[in-house]
Amino acid sequence: MQKLISNEENVRIDKYLSTNTEYSREFIQKLIGDNLIKVNNKKTKASYKLCLNDEITIIDDNIDTMPDIPATKIALDIVYEDDNLMIINKPSGLVVHPGNGNYTNTLVNGLMYYTKNLSNISGDVRPGIVHRIDKDTSGLLMIAKTNKVHEILAEDFKYKRIKREYIALLNGVFKNDSATIDAPIGRDKNNREKMTVTSENSKHAVTHMKVLKRYPKNTLVSCILETGRTHQIRVHMAYIGYPIHNDPVYSNDNASSFGQFLHSYKMTFIHPITKKEMEFTCPLPKYFQDYLKEISTAL
Repeated sequence: MQKLISNEENVRIDKYLSTNTEYSREFIQKLIGDNLIKVNNKKTKASYKLCLNDEITIIDDNIDTMPDIPATKIALDIVYEDDNLMIINKPSGLVVHPGNGNYTNTLVNGLMYYTKNLSNISGDVRPGIVHRIDKDTSGLLMIAKTNKVHEILAEDFKYKRIKREYIALLNGVFKNDSATIDAPIGRDKNNREKMTVTSENSKHAVTHMKVLKRYPKNTLVSCILETGRTHQIRVHMAYIGYPIHNDPVYSNDNASSFGQFLHSYKMTFIHPITKKEMEFTCPLPKYFQDYLKEISTAL
């Protein structure tokens, strides 16, 4: 049995416990469904939003935890590495960490095979993971090797000191040269797997967008995140009527297996230990580049 006192408020209990215990969010939701987690000695729901000093009891005696996460040899495209952190170029189609019944062939499985030096602040199923990008989003991802570095980087992400720039191909021809989308994002009430622009139970979200090139039926844009909400760029682009090309969730495309044409292109930050400014970029995936060449011939 574990007892915790909440030091946060207005945050879902499943999210809070996934950050403050060794359990994943999915496993916590299962425990709540089995009435093995209580708040102030009362049954709770995964959607319950904590108050300061709530007493959380986890009745985890004699229960099976998450399965062991196997180290698996996976080709890693390492853009940068030192004793403190790594920058990975994640391919489209690769899930970042285990969950939802998938405990093999994720980036984490490959990281565990590659090195034993990974932070464990995020628990056994997310070693080294400070932030994430969607399965079908490609590009730069930061990995922490030590808990000290993880804590610093998490603070840097929280206070927007790490700058990220994405490149996306949109459906439709966007007329203006730039735009800022300032629209709050929350869970879609009709489809819990989707996010949407809403005023209900939402969080502030801002995306700065700039046109790079126009095609007959598409627009190539740069997107800079001011906030980092789930599916933020995908939701914001769909909201303004220019969804990301080939997005299986937020567009009407009959999407191919490549998924959304969204690439984490640039990352700029102050190194947590050396305090030097660092900037990394990585090229678009070949499939993305080939498709741009294909639609360029129609110009």
